[in-house]
Amino acid sequence: MSTQQQVLITVDELRRRLDEDQRTVLLDVRWSLNGPPGREAYASGHLPGAVFVDLEHELAVPVEPGSPEDAAGGRHPLPTPEGFEAAARRWGIEDGDVVVAYDDSSGQSAARAWWLLRDAGFESVYLLDGGLRAWRAAGLPLSEGIETPSLPGTVHLDSGRLPTIDADAAAAFPGVLLDARAPERYRGDVEPVDPRPGHIPGAVSAPTARNLAEDGSFLPADELRRRYAEQGVEPGSAVAVYCGSGVTAAHEIAALAIAGIDAALYPGSFSQWSRDPSRPVARGPEDGIASTV
Repeated sequence: MSTQQQVLITVDELRRRLDEDQRTVLLDVRWSLNGPPGREAYASGHLPGAVFVDLEHELAVPVEPGSPEDAAGGRHPLPTPEGFEAAARRWGIEDGDVVVAYDDSSGQSAARAWWLLRDAGFESVYLLDGGLRAWRAAGLPLSEGIETPSLPGTVHLDSGRLPTIDADAAAAFPGVLLDARAPERYRGDVEPVDPRPGHIPGAVSAPTARNLAEDGSFLPADELRRRYAEQGVEPGSAVAVYCGSGVTAAHEIAALAIAGIDAALYPGSFSQWSRDPSRPVARGPEDGIASTV
């Protein structure tokens, strides 16, 4: 694999693995906030042998918008360890497998599966650099329909291997708290989902789109390190990341890992923070005025 092997696998590397019949579990994690169901897109064309992963039901605990659970944990609470292990077994994962996750949004949703498997102690999981777009650009074939493993897997997973923070820790975070959402949501110009626009006071805007080259692949490690250094983040720094509901924040954590920087995830993210009227929300640039309105 490449020098970015701790996170990424390239299309060429994956193709060689598959050509050599090296056991590889492919996870198609297509999802978008306001788009059509990912399963339909998967069925219309996916990497041969890939299984569909339902982000809403397998990579999160489903909650009803506006419910007490939504207010308590945000829009996409982390799945229970038991529920996630059961899902991974449905995908056909065995102990010792190599797992590759991809999507059609440059890893923005696939990174959630990558983070959860790493958090569960599963080391050999990678993001396909450039995702479905890179596979198509290489002229490689796609399969249609729904595929399922011939037999369920027997993988044994743990939990809590990666650092996380809660709302109280985010409020008093001693290092750099990164906001992975688009700049207009950070500033509070728009807010399509959550009840209050803006960002956690003191957070630094670090949109995930800036982790990527024009072709949708991740920037090289040295470029990512330069980007984060400009935001006060260096290897060894205390860093935490949030987004809208804890999904695309995993993409930021993957980019930081490529750069050699460890970071904690705030799973509840802004969807949890903004639902708590006692939490202040800042609008505008970093020095914007905090408001509890």
